[in-house]
Amino acid sequence: MKIKDLEYYQELVKYQNFSQVANHFNVSQPTITMAIQRLESDFGASFFIRDHAHKQLHITPAGQQFSNHVNVILNELKIAQEEIARTQSTRIRFGLPPIIGNYYFPALTPSLMRADLMQKLDIYEHGSRELLKMLEQGHLDIALLGSLDALQQARLKTQEFAQYSFKIIVGNRNPLAQKKEVHFADLRGQQFIMPGSEFFHEQAFKQMCHRAHFRPKVLFRTPDIHVIKAMVAENLGISFLTSLAIEPTDQVIALPITDKEQPSFRLSLATRETEVLSTDKEKLWKILSQKTF
Repeated sequence: MKIKDLEYYQELVKYQNFSQVANHFNVSQPTITMAIQRLESDFGASFFIRDHAHKQLHITPAGQQFSNHVNVILNELKIAQEEIARTQSTRIRFGLPPIIGNYYFPALTPSLMRADLMQKLDIYEHGSRELLKMLEQGHLDIALLGSLDALQQARLKTQEFAQYSFKIIVGNRNPLAQKKEVHFADLRGQQFIMPGSEFFHEQAFKQMCHRAHFRPKVLFRTPDIHVIKAMVAENLGISFLTSLAIEPTDQVIALPITDKEQPSFRLSLATRETEVLSTDKEKLWKILSQKTF
């Protein structure tokens, strides 16, 4: 089986026109035709139905199934090329989400400095969802990721090493500040100041509101956690934050949530299963995965 045949195949699935695919690769149309015939012969199936009357090409169920696999094959080959090209590099492409970068990562920097790793990191700061895509596509070597559920991604090696509860934060002058804990349903009618939708907080918040049977009043959204805590401290509203992002020096009151069913903010390390970790990457993995729960 030729890799070029697979590339021809995917373009034909996309354009469903032999001439267009031939032009795209600057080859003759018979070249594309013979490539598809080889693949159909190898797998003993028809991948396309040719409607000569209407001059149209339709992909069969078997053809679509094969296309799904070809996507994986071509992507893995691309990643393999990148990984092999980087085997001699001493740099580590490292994904770091904002909240984890601000509230978890700083405490580890002394250990990373002592291990001579800090200066070898090329840090990419994005939300966990975006970093997960970058990791799968081979653009990162290792990433710290946040999630609400255990990460079980195909073709990735993951290790969960910490969990943090979510809490309600209120200002000192808010009547809720007199409480030691709060049931989420009792927050009906409160005005919330929340992180943006790119944070996992949004999904967790929706879960809690749904279980408490109320539609929340969201006064303001911002990706800046410091701004959220400052607004809450001024008694402009309350917020729902992971305890990871709440520090003793914050001018807010953090209230545990008493609901039996509630999400937690999980921290995991992830790399591709095919990634052969260098000595430096192994050291980085060990330091970052120190359990905190």
